[in-house]
Amino acid sequence: MKNNDELRAKLTQEQYDVTQNAATEIPFSGKYDNFYEDGIYVDVVSGEPLFSSQDKYDAGCGWPSFTKTLESKNVAENNDFSHFMHRTEVRSKEANSHLGHVFPDGPSETGGLRYCINSAALKFIPVDQLDEAGYGEYKQLFQTE
Repeated sequence: MKNNDELRAKLTQEQYDVTQNAATEIPFSGKYDNFYEDGIYVDVVSGEPLFSSQDKYDAGCGWPSFTKTLESKNVAENNDFSHFMHRTEVRSKEANSHLGHVFPDGPSETGGLRYCINSAALKFIPVDQLDEAGYGEYKQLFQTE
């Protein structure tokens, strides 16, 4: 794991605030909110694979939304009682990066979950760069025959 100085040098201020201080980016401002290319989303801090573009949908909430995680072993869920409400926070397991929250109001046909994730916590790896980025095992998700 990187120390605080290394993280500050690697991340933008917004990425640092979101992942390390559980901040939330302004709705509809994140670069992945209205973004639908094929590929996977990884933790901007650790590179842990988190979500697939195949599970992304427009929930209209202002943040990238996914129906499920790509690798459940890479995600931790915690109770969050901040802001005078009860929510379920989503964090990456290895880096413990704050990603966003999961809500039970997603599409019922895909399980009913909505992973509402900050763009600032994510790095997108396009399908044609999966091999070179070390994520070649996920190419099979995008193969059509």
